[in-house]
Amino acid sequence: MKKSAGILLYRLIEAGIEVFLVHPGGPFWQKKDTGAWTIPKGEFQEGEVPLDCAIREFAEETGVLLSGNFKSLGTVQQKGGKTIHAWSVEGNITAESIVSNSFEIEWPPRSGKWQSFPEVDRGEWFSVQTGLIKINPAQQAFLQELVLQLSVP
Repeated sequence: MKKSAGILLYRLIEAGIEVFLVHPGGPFWQKKDTGAWTIPKGEFQEGEVPLDCAIREFAEETGVLLSGNFKSLGTVQQKGGKTIHAWSVEGNITAESIVSNSFEIEWPPRSGKWQSFPEVDRGEWFSVQTGLIKINPAQQAFLQELVLQLSVP
């Protein structure tokens, strides 16, 4: 079974907690919004340290190398069976200036034409309440865990 690791970046503002989520790139996700957003994440191999993978994947999908006090948010299993390990870290990035790596697929299918698409086509800051609507339903647990961790003195 596939395993991924990712980071939920958050910032504290006057109105509360904001979380940074990304929207997958490519033609399949183009018109999807609710439930399509995700934490920046990627697959890790056996023997690889999941947190190291999460930091690398965040950099690959946003162009930003994070550092800080990473806190585990646990793991979830998505509908397709993939297990996601996540960490939170406080920070701030400019959503409009993220730069993602890209991937190539045959598009349209069976056309013989290969096209390149960004892995992530955009990122955005959301309130936790809006983030719970936008994020992949299995990953809602990460936002809920973040709220729990930040509300404990």
